[in-house]
Amino acid sequence: MAVISSIPRGDVTANLNYYTAPTDGSAPYNLVGDDHPADLPRRNYGDDFHDVVIHDIRGSESSFTLDKDAFQLIQGVPASAEQDFVEDTSIQKKYYPEVEKLLLENIPGADKVYIFDHTIRRSNPDAHRTPVLRVHIDQTAASVEKRVRRYFPDEADALLQRRYRIVNVWRPLNKNPVEANPLAVASTSTLDEKDVIPISHRYSDGYIGETAAINYNPNQKWYYASGMTGDERLLIECFDSESLKPGSGIGGRVPHTAFTDPRTRVDAEGRESIEVRALVFGN
Repeated sequence: MAVISSIPRGDVTANLNYYTAPTDGSAPYNLVGDDHPADLPRRNYGDDFHDVVIHDIRGSESSFTLDKDAFQLIQGVPASAEQDFVEDTSIQKKYYPEVEKLLLENIPGADKVYIFDHTIRRSNPDAHRTPVLRVHIDQTAASVEKRVRRYFPDEADALLQRRYRIVNVWRPLNKNPVEANPLAVASTSTLDEKDVIPISHRYSDGYIGETAAINYNPNQKWYYASGMTGDERLLIECFDSESLKPGSGIGGRVPHTAFTDPRTRVDAEGRESIEVRALVFGN
C-alpha cells in the first residue's frame, strides 16, 4: 500500500505580506527588546498583502547559488552535536563551530567567519519568537559595515577592503519534514533597488541597526524547498560587498518570509527553526 505524504509539494500561490509606508510620512522603524516605552508602537509602518506564486525548487536545488540568487540549499549535512537547541550557551559551544565549518566549506574564497547571534523560532503560542510572516531582509549595506566596525574595531578598515558578507544559516528543528509555515525566498536577480526600504531597527540597549522591508513587485520570483529536513541548511545572504561594485552582476541580498501554505493540514506540526547569523570574509 502506497504511503501518502502530508507534506505540500510543488508550486503554490500564497498570500505574502509586504510594506506600506507610515501614514504620517515619518521614517519607518522597528523596536527590538522589551525595555521601550509601553506607549510606543513596536513598528510604525503597515501591511500590503499580495498573492504570489512560490516555486518549489525540489529537483533543481543545485541551480540556485549565492552569487546568482543570494540563497543556496545545502543537503546531506551530518547530524549536529547539539540536540536540544534550548540553551544558548550549548548552542554556541556545539552548533556555532559546525556552522562556521559549513560556511567555510561552501562559500568559495571564505577564510574568516564571525557568528554574532542566532534566533530560534517555534510555532507554539508560548514561544518567545514565532515564524515571521512578513517579507524582509535582515541587514542593509550600512548596518553590515556598522557591525564590522562594532565587532572588529582594530581590524575594520582592513576587513572592509576585502569581500565581506552577512549570511544566515537557516535549518528546521522538527524531527519530521517541515509542513507548516515553510520559508520562502525571492532571488536577488529579480529584486529592484527601488523596492528595498531601509527600516531603523532600534534595540532597547540603545544600539540602532537597519533592516529592510520590501515593496511588492510582480517581477520578483519566489522559491521554497518543500518539506525541508534537519540535514538541510538554507544559506540566506543578507548582504555581499561585491554588489557595491558596478557591473559585478551580484545582488547579494535575498528577501525572505515564512508563509502560510493553503494546502497545509489544520493539525500539521508547527514549524521550529534556528537561524544563525554570520559575517563572512574572503577574497
